[in-house]
Amino acid sequence: MRLTVQVAPGARRDRIVGWLDDALKVAVQAPPERGRANEAVAALLGEALGVEVRLLRGRSSRRKLFEIVGLDGAAVRARIAARVARP
Repeated sequence: MRLTVQVAPGARRDRIVGWLDDALKVAVQAPPERGRANEAVAALLGEALGVEVRLLRGRSSRRKLFEIVGLDGAAVRARIAARVARP
């Protein structure tokens, strides 16, 4: 499954904010330098979803396309909803 993500680097803490139109908004502490924010987003999504996550497009953009390995859209939405609901 492919997932569009809107990234906010330099945040106070790493978190999945929620859905923003057709994209998932994710905030990470890492700065947008040398791929550090990309790595942080992939790690956060991988931990939240429990699967491998790969960046496909958007290495230097705040809007990115990730491949979620091994889950369908419904499973991804359910796991993200559970993660966003947690304080």
